[in-house]
Amino acid sequence: MIRVPTDEAMRDLGRRLAGLLRAGDLVLLSGPLGAGKTTLTQGLGDGLKVRGPITSPTFVIARVHPSLAGGPSLVHADAYRLGGLDELDDLDLDLQDAVTVVEWGGGIAEGLSEDRLEIVIDREETDERIVGLAGVGPRWAALGEWSPGDPGS
Repeated sequence: MIRVPTDEAMRDLGRRLAGLLRAGDLVLLSGPLGAGKTTLTQGLGDGLKVRGPITSPTFVIARVHPSLAGGPSLVHADAYRLGGLDELDDLDLDLQDAVTVVEWGGGIAEGLSEDRLEIVIDREETDERIVGLAGVGPRWAALGEWSPGDPGS
C-alpha cells in the first residue's frame, strides 16, 4: 500500500507508474467518487507524454490522447455507465498501440487482457489516499519489486 497525501503526489505517482507502461498495457482503476482516479491518470498522461488535457471521461465514455513523443497513446475510458464487456468492446478502441486506462473497470474490463495492472484507491477522512497495486498475469510478475519512492516528494 502506498500513502499519497495530495493531488500533486497522486499525479507524481502516475508519472512514476508511466515508466512501467508500454503499448498494449491495461490499467484498471477503482475507488469511490473523488478518490483520485482521474488525477492519477493525469500523471500517467504526463509521464507518457500524451496530448491533453486529461479530464474525466464519464460522459464521453472514452478519450484517446495521442503521444507527443513517439510512444504509445493513452486511451482513457470510464466503464461506470457501461453494462458489460460487450459495450466496452463496441467502442472499438485501439488497445494494441495504446496504454488503456479504465476507470470503474472492475467486473467489466478484465476480459480485455489476461495481463493487467489493477489499482485501488481509497480516500481516508484526512483526504490522504491509500493506493494498492496488483499485477495480474506474467507481464506484471515483477511488480512486487517496484517501489515508487516517496510519492509525496
